[in-house]
Amino acid sequence: MSTQASKPAPTSAPARVIPIRPTREPLWRNVVGEVLRRERLAQKRTLKDVADAGRISMPYLSEVERGLKEASSEVLAAAATALGLSLAELLALVQAELIRLASRTHVRSVGQAAPQAQPRQGEVRLAA
Repeated sequence: MSTQASKPAPTSAPARVIPIRPTREPLWRNVVGEVLRRERLAQKRTLKDVADAGRISMPYLSEVERGLKEASSEVLAAAATALGLSLAELLALVQAELIRLASRTHVRSVGQAAPQAQPRQGEVRLAA
């Protein structure tokens, strides 16, 4: 009687698990840049035209539009003015875009308390 070691049946490769990253709040600089670019393109203006009108370096304005730089309030006011907007109008557009983006990731009404995150190891929280 010959005993042959049984071989396991061939199986397909295990399914690859792709972790889902939690959605993050949009960054201020990205949203500001998107709004500035959208407004500039809506007016069919070039980056050079708006940079010159706002007395802003064209490479710097490009970096702001791409979300690579955090613009100061002075630069934002100059860019807004160059686009025919007040700083308040620019910020209102940014706020509307932030609300639109946040509504895609969060389903809670304004004024509702955010869920409290558990402290991470080594984290210290101060009471306000």
